[in-house]
Amino acid sequence: MSTQAPMSREAFEQALRAKGDLYHIHHPYHVDMYAGRSTPEQIRGWVANRFYYQINIPLKDAAILANCPDREVRRKWVQRILDHDGYDDAEGGIEAWLRLGEAVGLTREEILSQEHVLPGVRFAVDAYVNFARRAGWEEAASSSLTEMFAPTIHQSRLDAWPDHYPWIKEEGYQYFRNRLTEARRDVKHGLEITLDFYDTREKQERMLEILQFKLDVLWTMLDAMSMAYEMERPPYHTVTRDKVYHRGLFR
Repeated sequence: MSTQAPMSREAFEQALRAKGDLYHIHHPYHVDMYAGRSTPEQIRGWVANRFYYQINIPLKDAAILANCPDREVRRKWVQRILDHDGYDDAEGGIEAWLRLGEAVGLTREEILSQEHVLPGVRFAVDAYVNFARRAGWEEAASSSLTEMFAPTIHQSRLDAWPDHYPWIKEEGYQYFRNRLTEARRDVKHGLEITLDFYDTREKQERMLEILQFKLDVLWTMLDAMSMAYEMERPPYHTVTRDKVYHRGLFR
C-alpha cells in the first residue's frame, strides 16, 4: 500500500494526460499513415483490423453498464453504445466504419467476415473486453480515457488523408468527423468518474496502470499490423498462402 499522499485532482489529471506520449498516434504505423507513406494495402489492413475493435466497443460498454449500480452513470454511459450501434435514423459508428472500409476499397462482406483480422489484434481486443467484464465498473470505465487523446488523431486524419490518399472516397471520413464531438463528450464524463473515484495514491497509481494497459492494447494492435503489412510477415505466410483465421471462438 502506498504511503504517499494522494495527488490533487489537477495533478492526477495531468499525470493521466501525460500518458498521451505513449498513445498509438506515435506508433510508426500511424506515423507513416499521417505522412502519406502507407500503401493502399496497409490502409485497408488497418481499416479491416480496426473494425474488430469498433464492433467490440459496445460489448465493452455493455459490460460496464452490467456492473454499474449507479443509475445516473448508466443514463449517460449508454449513449456510447447508441453512438456505435446506431438508433432510430442515426446509423452509428459501426456503420460509418463499414462505409470507411468501402471507401478504401474493401467490400462490406469481407470486413464483416473478419477474414483480415490478425490474431494479435483479436487477442489484444479480446483482452480489453474481458478486462471490462471482470473489473469493477469504475476501473473499466476509466480504461476508456485513452479517448482524451483521440480528437487529435481524428483531426489529423481529416487534415492529412485527403491530400495523401486521394483515392479514398470522401464519404469514408464521416466516422472521424462524428468522433470529434462524441469523444470530447465522453472524456468529460469519464474524467468526472475517474477524478472522483481515485481519491488515494494507491488508487491513482492503479489507474495509471490501467490506462497503460489500454495503451498497450492499442499499440499491440499496430505491432501486429506492422508485421503483416509492412514486414510482409502475416500469420502462416511461411506455411501457406491460404486464408487462415478464426472468429473469436474461445472468448
